[in-house]
Amino acid sequence: QVHLVESGGGLVQPGGSLRLTCAASGLSLDRYSIGWFRQAPGKEREGVSCISKREGSTYYSASVHGRFTISTDNAQKTVYLQMTNLEPEDTAVYYCGAESYGNKCVNGYSHGLDYWGKGTLVTVST
Repeated sequence: QVHLVESGGGLVQPGGSLRLTCAASGLSLDRYSIGWFRQAPGKEREGVSCISKREGSTYYSASVHGRFTISTDNAQKTVYLQMTNLEPEDTAVYYCGAESYGNKCVNGYSHGLDYWGKGTLVTVST
């Protein structure tokens, strides 16, 4: 059974940094695309970043490109999202999602992914 557990969220000041962690079990990072998505109050869930060894690609949304970095530790089945120069607009619940087949994740689409974690809240505020 697949489980995704996010951690690392919290309150940070604008310009600060956080590292989110997605601990995955029951799947192989070689076969699944794993992405980070976020949902702010009153808004739809949006793709932030995705990494896929299967597809051989990495995705960043335009709003985070150059500030966020996604990485994996295959041995630990962990996916990280290093977030720097955080802005108030980055405030959201961040979810980890996994896709077993296709290219939705690496194109930033959240609909139709196979598995989701419960999310971790990131608040960027003074």
